[in-house]
Amino acid sequence: MLGKGLGRACSGESAERLLDEAPDVLQLAVFATSTAAFRALADEGARFSVLVGHSLGEIAALVAGGALDVAEGAEILCHRIIALREHDSSGGGLLALGCAVERAQQILDLLPTSGAVIAVDNGPEQTVVSGPADALRRTSAIADAVGLSATVLRAPHPFHSPLLTAAAQELGRRLTGYGRRGLSVPVFSPILGRYYRDSDDLGQLLAAHLVTPVRFGAAVERLHRSGVGVWVEVGAGRALTSRVRAAHRAASVHTPLLADVDTLRETGRFLAPAATGPRIAPAVPTAEGPQATATAEGPNVTATAEGSGTVPTAEGAQATSADSPGRAAGADERPAAAQPREAIAARVRDLYATTLEYPEEVFEDHAELEADLGVDSVKRVELMSRLGLLFELGPRPEDLRVSDYRTFGQVVDFVVDSLARADAA
Repeated sequence: MLGKGLGRACSGESAERLLDEAPDVLQLAVFATSTAAFRALADEGARFSVLVGHSLGEIAALVAGGALDVAEGAEILCHRIIALREHDSSGGGLLALGCAVERAQQILDLLPTSGAVIAVDNGPEQTVVSGPADALRRTSAIADAVGLSATVLRAPHPFHSPLLTAAAQELGRRLTGYGRRGLSVPVFSPILGRYYRDSDDLGQLLAAHLVTPVRFGAAVERLHRSGVGVWVEVGAGRALTSRVRAAHRAASVHTPLLADVDTLRETGRFLAPAATGPRIAPAVPTAEGPQATATAEGPNVTATAEGSGTVPTAEGAQATSADSPGRAAGADERPAAAQPREAIAARVRDLYATTLEYPEEVFEDHAELEADLGVDSVKRVELMSRLGLLFELGPRPEDLRVSDYRTFGQVVDFVVDSLARADAA
């Protein structure tokens, strides 16, 4: 599709040289690295509760989650590369500012007609701006004047910017009709701000990514509130886990492709359900889409797949727990059943709210699912099945009658009781 081979991607060429001489090959190398690393971790027994991609990395995350196979993911990426190659002549790029998104927006507000926009919110210490070259120079000058760092990123296109509207339209045309399989591991999108759903048109969503900002910092916060405490960079380096650590110093982060810190084998075994040491309460994704398959026996982790150059690749040394494969430094070490009811309720509420597309506040304990919220029996059976996957409750009891759980509070109590029984067993 691209008219070139991939031998250079496997020949030890540096990312910097590929970016200069063969950026298309580099994008495929990023994709291949993440998908191969995920498979290697899975072969060691690793179990993940949620996958998070960053920009281009969402394609790799969808492959890892089972929505696409490797060939389909590579084909979609090639279509993406071709659409950008043929429909972006802007000469624009990306600029990383050393500040939170609110401060970055204040700077851009001083340049209302420049065409520069927020492209990536990476958390409290970094925001990436996208736009024409002149707009980025002016943004950098203002940042320098107010004492903020400004780093030009070596990106081949002004990703997540209206400058790529034509490319996004072409990519949408190319990806029309792309089907998908059911996810075996849920995938959270920092671009969509939600989990992927069974009903999603993957082609159109992936095309829209080119012009839609990445809210990675917000995604980290949301998953953190859901209880995620272990993060694994399923890509080369520590670009994303450094952003996690910047926001949450106590987070347990793993960078298995930096062999001097972790290894794939050590990380995979640490994430396996049979890992020794204290169990870590499994944080559950707040799922709009297919549910998690994380087990109560293993640590709860979010795998992160690196994106397309929107994050500097050498920031922030990470503290890891490779010296203790069964234990995550700084992680919650309570047994799964010890989770307070309110934490379980929050996870159930998020699942119901996003699956049904209702506001979270309607899910109070006394809310009648059918009488008050109009949730029919078929949907309630589906939701109970998703809860079973989400909390690793095992096979549904033969005598379970969904009609016995009329209110939201009764559903939460069912999960609490089921986790308690599983822990006692």
